[in-house]
Amino acid sequence: MSEVQQGPTVSIEEPIPIVGAGLAGCEAAWQLAEQGVPVRLIEMRPLRQTPVHTTGDFAELVCSNSLRGDSPGNAVGLLKREMEALGSLIIRCARETAIPAGGALAVDRTLFSESVGKRIAEHPLIRVERTEVVDLPERPAILATGPLTSPGLHQALQMFLGEQALSFFDAVAPVVTADSLGHDRLFRASRYDKGEGADYLNAPLSQELYEAFIDELLAAERVEFKHFEKDDICFFEGCLPIEVMAERGRETLRFGPMKPVGLIDPATGQRPWAVVQLRQDDVAADHWNLVGFQTKLKQAEQKRVFSIIPGLENARFARFGMVHRNTYLNAPTHLDPLLRLVNRPAVRVAGQMTGVEGYVESAATGLMAGRTLSAELRGERPEPPPPETAMAGLIRHLTKSPPKGFQPSNITWGLISCPEELRRIRSKRDRRAAQAERALQAICQWGV
Repeated sequence: MSEVQQGPTVSIEEPIPIVGAGLAGCEAAWQLAEQGVPVRLIEMRPLRQTPVHTTGDFAELVCSNSLRGDSPGNAVGLLKREMEALGSLIIRCARETAIPAGGALAVDRTLFSESVGKRIAEHPLIRVERTEVVDLPERPAILATGPLTSPGLHQALQMFLGEQALSFFDAVAPVVTADSLGHDRLFRASRYDKGEGADYLNAPLSQELYEAFIDELLAAERVEFKHFEKDDICFFEGCLPIEVMAERGRETLRFGPMKPVGLIDPATGQRPWAVVQLRQDDVAADHWNLVGFQTKLKQAEQKRVFSIIPGLENARFARFGMVHRNTYLNAPTHLDPLLRLVNRPAVRVAGQMTGVEGYVESAATGLMAGRTLSAELRGERPEPPPPETAMAGLIRHLTKSPPKGFQPSNITWGLISCPEELRRIRSKRDRRAAQAERALQAICQWGV
């Protein structure tokens, strides 16, 4: 990738269009507005819905209610801290609407979306428009339409980029109601007693029951792919349907979402052979998410197969699991380190559409797009985040990965540059703590 070029400048009084009011779009709008830049936040929902959204609300969470690990000792935890240091709207609202989830940051979906929407609506420099955008902007703008971009804009992007968009299949886990569970067959605990120590409901499985569950899972009927999807079946490795995981080996689930490590069944005093964890999905604890149980099974099959799990014999589903097709750009070919389209640098791209994966990562790209565009509008020459930060790790993935076979990625320590002097620290825990401290110092200086 060539060095960052100076972008175009426009009058700062002219509102900047941001297309899409998901996590990335709302974060980008907030960052620009907080820097004194007027914004037009454009959202097509509810006038035109996507296959997976159910409301017209901003920042609607469709896959899970978890923003994953919250310790700065893990990469996504560090990314959260960096975003908080720069005044992130998404992380602020997530903390205000957090619910118990062990060592993770999880939220009440409805309250979280309401919190984001309220702050967006009340900001004097943000104007909300409900309409569908089908043309690629010519002037400074941010596209944050997500992996379910409307067909019109998707086609416009394909024509401009001169290639078909990449795609993969993402999955959603089921949610069941608390009053339909057999609580006498479940036990409350978090792995290694993280969080409050009893944040999850756990369904213990014996070896015999686990084997029976795998048999039924592999034999169950699945929703067929549509004809236009069959030639391009590719799942995101970080969110595989459980039946696909089971096909890779009978023990795969037991070392994945059903791993019993860090859990002791109080009824036996022993670690179970396998465990299904349920995570609270709302403040009232009326709904519980089957952790890691994203699936493409038919709805009737989900009821039948999951009823094998202790405590779920009569489970009532508030939402069934599903799989949907996502699209994203070949970022190493089309994006520069400031998230601008190489062949139209007035336009930035943010969110999952860039090729990052995860709620936090998507919001982080919105934050970076908003801040660097704001600097350009002031006539400054913005720079990407410092290399030792988690944000820079995302940029590294998007711009330095080989274009051939490019795949979405969550933030990992492997993407974060470690200064030479910190590599000498032999303890991984101490080294990462030092990296996190260095990264936060660097991001604060970058954000000044």
